[in-house]
Amino acid sequence: MQQRKINTASSEVTARLFGSFDKNVERLESEFGVRIFNIQNQNDGGDTIVVEGEGDGVTMAADVLAYLKRIVSFGEEPSDQSVDYVIGMVKEGRLNELSDLDDDCFFVTAKGKPIKAKTVGQKKYLDLIRKNTIVLGIGPAGTGKTYLAVAAAVKALRNHEVSRIILTRPAVEAGERLGFLPGDLQSKIDPYLRPLYDALYEMLGAESCARMIEKMTIEIAPLAYMRGRTLDDSFIILDEAQNTTPEQMKMFLTRLGNGSKAVVTGDLTQTDLPRGTKSGLSIATMILKNIEDIGIHEFSDRDVVRHRLVQKIIMAYDRYERDRKVKENERRERDKAQRYRPAKND
Repeated sequence: MQQRKINTASSEVTARLFGSFDKNVERLESEFGVRIFNIQNQNDGGDTIVVEGEGDGVTMAADVLAYLKRIVSFGEEPSDQSVDYVIGMVKEGRLNELSDLDDDCFFVTAKGKPIKAKTVGQKKYLDLIRKNTIVLGIGPAGTGKTYLAVAAAVKALRNHEVSRIILTRPAVEAGERLGFLPGDLQSKIDPYLRPLYDALYEMLGAESCARMIEKMTIEIAPLAYMRGRTLDDSFIILDEAQNTTPEQMKMFLTRLGNGSKAVVTGDLTQTDLPRGTKSGLSIATMILKNIEDIGIHEFSDRDVVRHRLVQKIIMAYDRYERDRKVKENERRERDKAQRYRPAKND
């Protein structure tokens, strides 16, 4: 029987580590086949958490708890997603990669909420935005592509690195029918740009954001209205870029002016373009991958920070698509073999 011990500063820290109704501990015990319990220290008021069991499971469970203890020390509450993420990283032998996430607060919202990378993939994405003029962030829903890009834009504006923020999306669902919707231009495009508004409101507060939009310090517009412009001294975000055509993507990227940055985000598995139309984002990742000062980051399902079911849904769809492609290839091979089968002699 092996044991590992972890000391905590107080019973409150222990309770936060264990989670509501000990759900974190139960998750670790189930994952690593160990037993976890705590012993109260009478002298200093803290606790000793004991991990007990056989083999490598004891070490891995203790490593997860030690890292979660560091999360708690920064005032954060370990979520189901963060527990699952740390377990996965420890099982893959990548615990050392988590150290950069601890105290790297990227941005603080108007309400004092710290914005920081929650996964190694998010950290690499933010590093690319810092270092490059153009960044393409590609990955599934819930990985923080748009949210972190907006945070980077607001931070650049606050630090006077740029003088305005420009946010744009292709209004694919509306096509050329925007004119049939009631209201002025802003009311027509608002439904398509609502996710960008939501992120801005959280970063800046609703009143501050409204003032900046009124003064054109923040501009939110459909992609079609970017044509013919040169965007100087701006932080530009193109969201849902999987729904651009190659021509639209080229048009957008060539709007970049002096002193500007651009972040392009999208999920290639959720393209809403007409059948047979190639995605501009897909083409751009191939064309631009070896150009200096352009960063391309691909998120994985491991980077999903929404509800844990989102990650499972994404993985289920990925499996479905892989199986579908395999079956489609098998069908084509059967059809090909049938087509070239020699005729029988009478």
